Amino acid sequence: MHAPVPAKPASGVVVAGACGHLGAEVLRLLLGNAAFGGVQLLVTRTHSSHVQGLADFLVPALEAAHWPLLTAPATVGVVLFEPPRMYHQREAALWTPAPEQLLDLARWLRNSGVATLAIVLPHAQSSLPASLLRGLASLDEQAISALGFERLLIVRSAKKPDSQTAKHALEGLAQWMLSITRFMVPKIEQPLRASAVAAFAVTALQAMLTKTQPKTVVAAPEDVWQATQLPRGELAAWVQNWLG
Repeated sequence: MHAPVPAKPASGVVVAGACGHLGAEVLRLLLGNAAFGGVQLLVTRTHSSHVQGLADFLVPALEAAHWPLLTAPATVGVVLFEPPRMYHQREAALWTPAPEQLLDLARWLRNSGVATLAIVLPHAQSSLPASLLRGLASLDEQAISALGFERLLIVRSAKKPDSQTAKHALEGLAQWMLSITRFMVPKIEQPLRASAVAAFAVTALQAMLTKTQPKTVVAAPEDVWQATQLPRGELAAWVQNWLG
């Protein structure tokens, strides 16, 4: 197997909807990773921020189809859908897309020079309003992929795989022992942590930047769940193998 080609630093990332626990974790990981360059947040009003590498892009009160194009370069786009926590002043200023706005947003990003797009669905759908869930269930992913992005990553909400009958007695014993240890793990360490899903999304996005051929990758709910079970030190190798 050939070693992955080192990724060239992206000229910048533009992020829509960095709200909630998942969005905050994705934003933190992007800012801490030199592979992505500076980060621009889509905002409806400016707010004071002294975070190095973070800038605002003010969008008008119009549909994305009528926005002016990005003035600072960005080759990577990240879209999240969690509604803002209104008691967080920064999040209240962010522009967050509704599912029906995704196609216009993606087209605007492509026209602004974004070549790699990641769409990250909420890590815990049960916490979202029903109206948002209905919209997310009907996303037109084919229409997004037809816009001509060089790389497209869609990370679905994590879901534990259905339990399967053990192939033999030893496998059954191992599953039983794992089921016991699950109850000894603190709640904050249980599966579907926002930080674990964010780590998977950002790691997969970075790995895709090393690929020379155009590619569309959809992370199934079971894939995302499996990635969240890994020790952080094993995630990058798992993602490379998963991407093939």
